[in-house]
This record gives sequence, C-alpha cells and structure tokens, in this order.
Amino acid sequence: MAEHSDEMLQQVVDLFWETIPPAWNSVRSQLRSIATEKFDITVEQFHILRHIRGGACSVSELAVVGQISRPAISQAIELLVNKGLVSRQTSLRDRRFGVLGLTPQGAGLLEKIFCQASNWMKTRLSRLEKEDLEVVKAGLTHLRETLCEA
Repeated sequence: MAEHSDEMLQQVVDLFWETIPPAWNSVRSQLRSIATEKFDITVEQFHILRHIRGGACSVSELAVVGQISRPAISQAIELLVNKGLVSRQTSLRDRRFGVLGLTPQGAGLLEKIFCQASNWMKTRLSRLEKEDLEVVKAGLTHLRETLCEA
C-alpha cells in the first residue's frame, strides 16, 4: 500500500466531491435536455428506455429500479409502446408476465441521444491540451480501478 499523508488524501477526497457530482449533474442535465427538447420524450420515458436497454424487462423490475409505482410505470410503458419505442410480449412461461424490449426505433432513439451527449462531452473536453487529456484519462482510469474494485 502506498504511503500518503492524511492531508493529501483529504484534499483528494474533497476535490472528488467538488468535481464528480457536479460534472455528472452537468452530463445528466445535457442528456435530459437532448431527450426532452430534441426527441420529445420525458425524462421518465428516457430513464425507462435506458433501463430496458440495461436489461430490465418487466414492469416490476422497472418499478424497483426507477423507484416508481407499478401503475405509473405501466402507464409510461403504454405510452412508449404507442410511440413504437418499446415492445411488450407475453411470457411463454407465465401469461401474467409481460416481457419488455426496445424496438429498433427505441434503440435508435437512445443511440441518437447518447451520441449527441457524447458529442457535447467531446466539445467540452476539446478545450483541453493533449497532455491534459492524457492526465484526465489516466486519472479517471485509476479512479475507476480504485473505487470500483470488488
């Protein structure tokens, strides 16, 4: 284990809290703006599509992950089905269970949103010199390895 002063560690912890949450809030705000203003879906609908893409395939799973009531999720799913963004099929094992998936149109919409958000981030990061980008990349890599280890 590397040796560090408590003061240095505290400075890094403080800088983390001053940087990462505001940076994430800025990215999240941009994603929401793109979804709502350019693609005419609500933030809730965007999150539902994102969670389905991530593997949530039932109303119950979406309610848990989104911390939203089943009736509210069901209503939002109905709107997304009507917009052609989500498909719903009855499970072969249990007819009471509906399996949700993204339609090609839904997957394409999410891809466009994430692509525009990525372009926004690239524009912001392009202000940095190459050396600074390398430092940021290395720092983020180390941060992920350190904080996300099992």
